[in-house]
Amino acid sequence: MNPHDLGYNKLFSQAQMVQDLINGFIREDWTKGLDFFTLEKVNPVYVSDDFRKRIDDLVWKIRWQGTDRWLYIYLILEPQSTVDDLMALRTDLYTKLLYQDLRQSGKIPHGQKFPPVAPIVLYNGKSRWTAAMDVADLIEEYPPGLEICRPRMRYLLIDAHHYQNDVLSSMHNVVAALFRLEKSRTLEDVRQVVHELDTWLKSPEQKELRRAFASWLGQILLPRLSKTNPAIPETIPEMNDLKEVHTMLAETAERWTREWKQEGLDEGLQKGNATALLRILRRRLSNLPTWVEPKVHAANLDTLDKWIDRAIDARTWQDVFDDDAASEISE
Repeated sequence: MNPHDLGYNKLFSQAQMVQDLINGFIREDWTKGLDFFTLEKVNPVYVSDDFRKRIDDLVWKIRWQGTDRWLYIYLILEPQSTVDDLMALRTDLYTKLLYQDLRQSGKIPHGQKFPPVAPIVLYNGKSRWTAAMDVADLIEEYPPGLEICRPRMRYLLIDAHHYQNDVLSSMHNVVAALFRLEKSRTLEDVRQVVHELDTWLKSPEQKELRRAFASWLGQILLPRLSKTNPAIPETIPEMNDLKEVHTMLAETAERWTREWKQEGLDEGLQKGNATALLRILRRRLSNLPTWVEPKVHAANLDTLDKWIDRAIDARTWQDVFDDDAASEISE
């Protein structure tokens, strides 16, 4: 499992993430009958067709309110840039493997019907999801009379990049906050979302979720953003809580603003001093070499100050630019 997948796995191993995912992004009537206080993570032991455990997927179960009936939530995390055309086939296979595990483990005894399963695919690739949503759509039409044999299995899709920032920002929802972080392009964007998460997640039982967000930010998101955003340092210290992340981002923003302002002041002063030196030289001296003007514009503030002092009393350009500098340029 790559670090990004592992980070998502840790986040969605928290019950609040699953609750906010369902409440915020699955607008179906059946969700209103769920008792989220009964959310329980399941650890299936089955293997997939390539004989690897499905450790990158998460299975949760939840009761219907006022009943002893369970619904299983099969959460398939797809934090990747490509669309899996066989996702419908995968969800069909994994659901059947889950049923097999429930029977073999004795959780669903012989003679008892299997519980319903809701396969949810969470995708955050940049391209739109175009894969078939039902396994039946991957199969050619059956001849008349044989349609009853055509398998059907549909999954629920949550395409993170489909949601606009203004919609996500209006939601008091930790999954919406995660999607906003994924869309962030600037340090200020990240700071705003981290501040909201730090405000929302205050109770002791949310400590692990705070830690999971801090870990994902420090190990995945911020290093990725640092490649295109000079305000974010390339090396991020290990952080175990959102408060640490918020403090680090605030200090980084303050330092970046200070350096940016100083850079602007230095650049403006350098241009002004270069212009002033050239005016002095043109008024006092004649026959300036062609290399003088680009040399002046390329000089730093300390060198310009030295040359301006010399130019005030200079009689020739050699009095301003020492022999080493002049010979270096003329060559």
